[in-house]
Amino acid sequence: MIIGGNCSCVGRSALRALAAAALAGAMYVGFGVRTGEAVPRYDGLWSVSIVTENGDCDRGYRYAIRITHGTLGNGSGSGFTIAGNVSPTGRIKVTVSRGSASATGTGRLAGDMGGGIWKGGSCSGTWTAERHDS
Repeated sequence: MIIGGNCSCVGRSALRALAAAALAGAMYVGFGVRTGEAVPRYDGLWSVSIVTENGDCDRGYRYAIRITHGTLGNGSGSGFTIAGNVSPTGRIKVTVSRGSASATGTGRLAGDMGGGIWKGGSCSGTWTAERHDS
């Protein structure tokens, strides 16, 4: 996968990083949710499927993301850094990184499902999510 302003190639790592997406890194600012603020309606373990639609990146992956009090984290211990939040209305923004490579994703959760878009360098696509526990 190609990621970053200089389009450095990092292969599958960046796409995995986004999934270990979601959704998902850098600080997230927006939607009025502070780290640690309780947003329990979306808390739990989510299975996120990442699909590449544009660019020369791996076609797709499925990974786990853990949401705790509205804050996104790595649900699989895969070594990627995940930073992001989900608002009380379900809006989500996440940045996933590993080393100097990063990708961002945005979208919405509703009930036990969600979806959105992602971008990393010259690659982009969609993601879907399903909650496995609460």
